[in-house]
Amino acid sequence: MFKQTLLGFSVAVLLAACGKGGDAPAASAVAPQPAASAAGASGGNLLDKLNKKETILVGTMGTYAPFTYHEKDGKLTGYDVEVTRAVAEKLGVQVEFKETPWDAMMAGLKAGRFDIVANQVALTSPERQAMFDKATPYSWSGKMLVARADHADVTKLEDIKGKKTAVMLASNYDEVAKKMGADLVHTDTMAQGLLIVQQKRAEFTLNDELSLLDYLKKDPNSGLKSVWRTPATEKLGAGLVINKGNDEALAKINGAMEELKKDGTLKKLGEQFFGEDVSVH
Repeated sequence: MFKQTLLGFSVAVLLAACGKGGDAPAASAVAPQPAASAAGASGGNLLDKLNKKETILVGTMGTYAPFTYHEKDGKLTGYDVEVTRAVAEKLGVQVEFKETPWDAMMAGLKAGRFDIVANQVALTSPERQAMFDKATPYSWSGKMLVARADHADVTKLEDIKGKKTAVMLASNYDEVAKKMGADLVHTDTMAQGLLIVQQKRAEFTLNDELSLLDYLKKDPNSGLKSVWRTPATEKLGAGLVINKGNDEALAKINGAMEELKKDGTLKKLGEQFFGEDVSVH
């Protein structure tokens, strides 16, 4: 049963496993879409669209669970999707999601094909910071170590030195574990790493905090638990991203996000998808 659960789970988390720690998730398997011209399909100024209560176009992958994905009935959902819908409701506008592969998403925003991108973007690179603005973060994430349920907690990441640690080959977690001096056990997916630990072929697995929280929430009988998480001061915040030059629109979005924090909506959505409030760190 555990293997069957992981098999389905591996497809959902493959993208999450190697994409954190930078600006973006790993590339999607969705076929690329052509970028629009500078005028873009979104048309018009974002502030005007907000003021006129027009439909806002939102770029997202739709293949990056638990942040943006499709339920069995085909409905698009996920933490980022539902947060965006909640922001839109606060602003009194409708949203239309435009699914696109990651490698075309930011170019599509720049070209005007979207008004906003909602896809766990941390916006850490200076090059992207020069072109885009990020709204108030709605999630914070870092690295997490998972071990068997009977394992003692770890006080610092360096404690994996010399210990068998399952990591995805060539991922940023692979690089971190190598730097910490771990005895590396390479995998192709996050799910494989979890299975290896469950089978006692490794002591730990290292991966993205939010993706692992999603897994632990969905499979409470896995026999695994978190034993270490990135300190709050070192976590990266993901937020809605818009083009530079939309300061008033950004202020409206930030205002709506703050309201969602105050009224408990972000906390509720975090608990729904991850089992805890991920909008705070």
